[in-house]
Amino acid sequence: MPRISQPKIDKIKEQILHHLFVSSPQSLFTSQIASEIARDEEFTKTLLLNLKEKSLVAEVNKNPQGREYLKRQRWRLSNSAFEIYNKHQN
Repeated sequence: MPRISQPKIDKIKEQILHHLFVSSPQSLFTSQIASEIARDEEFTKTLLLNLKEKSLVAEVNKNPQGREYLKRQRWRLSNSAFEIYNKHQN
């Protein structure tokens, strides 16, 4: 499998952030994000964890009833990233 260059990885991360902004305030599962950006789930999860380290996305570990997910993860844009995106949209 060919290695993906860093500029292309950055573009994919931008696509993820944009998709989370558009779907905000709804949080999305990793599989939903992966299908939207046409990448496999493991690669998408790696990028999401990288974005989490940079405080650009937040991981949602509980369902609407308050139970923790055992194997799934949902993601949303962090509050600070949402404010920055929203400011640039206007």
